[in-house]
Amino acid sequence: MPSEPEPPTLLTLSPIGVARTPFRERSEAPRQPQAAAGVRGSIELRPGHGFEHALLDLERFSRIWVLFWFHLNEGWRPKVLPPRSQRRRGVFATRSPHRPNPLGLSVLRLERVEGLTLHVLDVDLVDGTPVLDIKPYVAYTDAHPDATAGWLESPGPGSAPDDPAPSFEIAWAEPAEAQAAWLLEAHGVDLRGPAARVLSLGPQPHPYRRIRAEGEGMRLAIKDWRLFFTVEGRRITVRSIATGYRERELWGEGGGAPDAHRAFVERFGRR
Repeated sequence: MPSEPEPPTLLTLSPIGVARTPFRERSEAPRQPQAAAGVRGSIELRPGHGFEHALLDLERFSRIWVLFWFHLNEGWRPKVLPPRSQRRRGVFATRSPHRPNPLGLSVLRLERVEGLTLHVLDVDLVDGTPVLDIKPYVAYTDAHPDATAGWLESPGPGSAPDDPAPSFEIAWAEPAEAQAAWLLEAHGVDLRGPAARVLSLGPQPHPYRRIRAEGEGMRLAIKDWRLFFTVEGRRITVRSIATGYRERELWGEGGGAPDAHRAFVERFGRR
């Protein structure tokens, strides 16, 4: 009998385009489209490849599958800690981006097609994400309401998984309220939006979401800013904001800290 052909050990993929979204950091991006309801973005396809012909008839579909590459991830993990789990799970039983091949798949709403640009809603991708393929979402074959949800199942026979899980309430105490308002008004730095997206999933320490215990409370890192918060029941209160730069980075010769961080410390001091 002829031997079975060996599968290829290396595959070559070329992005067909790039996603443009409001999310600049991994920690800012919602973990799935359902948690990004209404968020607008676009997919810009590469010119010179005939993709304008490949897009014919796509605009008649209301939703599309977008296959993409988790380009900011390095390496992978056999077991991961999903936001809704209290223990680690096998990566193939999760939607984690930390995969052997960092492939992502999202169902996005398609608003319209303009030339080589697809305008989409419910975007959960980081800005600059390489897009590998686009396919129409077809409800009669892609939707299976009777499918089981594994470890995501809610307790009780016949119940559907509660996903997204009930959000935590986010409150802002002084001086955090004043600090966040000043950063937005004076320097265009929005911390409230990213903080709400991360903390509404829960305050559990998690390296991917950059949460860790800090003294008697908790700390969330958003880019180079540090938000300190406390938890009472399902209520999270952001108490204060601080720069993530050290003293010598702020004021040293040729200091590399942005002006917003130096101005923040001059106005509010260090934590």
